[in-house]
Amino acid sequence: MAQTVVARSLRGFTGAGYDKGRPLLVQAAWFAVLHLFFVKWWFPARWRPVLLRAFGARVGERVLIRHGVRVHWPWKLEIGDDVWIGEGAWILNLEPVTIGSDCCVSQSALLCTGSHRRRSATFEFDNGPIRLEPGSWVAARAVVLRGVTVGRGGVVGAGVVAHRDLAAGAVLTTNGVCA
Repeated sequence: MAQTVVARSLRGFTGAGYDKGRPLLVQAAWFAVLHLFFVKWWFPARWRPVLLRAFGARVGERVLIRHGVRVHWPWKLEIGDDVWIGEGAWILNLEPVTIGSDCCVSQSALLCTGSHRRRSATFEFDNGPIRLEPGSWVAARAVVLRGVTVGRGGVVGAGVVAHRDLAAGAVLTTNGVCA
């Protein structure tokens, strides 16, 4: 059976349905703060939650954010208490990301709420929120894609891509889901 090939015309991309959530001046201010201070190794970890809050994030107590962490839009981020976010993690939150209490997002992990409609000639957005339930763990270099909920105590193993919801207590590895 032949596959239909979509003729792309990226020039026609409109970005319809994607709301950045803040005016351009606020977006520019965040990007300046992100790249000049937030990601730097010398910037104190205890000040990272303060900066996120200043830009509209809801951040709990005792949150540890290591250097090199990137957050696309702080105002679309909610983090519970006692959360660890490892070096080089990227929270690409075009849509809301919720990280429950006692979660760990390990080194170089990616939480990506953005995607595109593959059958759209203009490649329009197909975004969705991400939710990490309390006690879940996204291991090193793992990826959680748009629309996914990682259940309470669930684990997305190192280097794995989570493209569907993960049940409470489940572990997703390169060999699939195991309990």
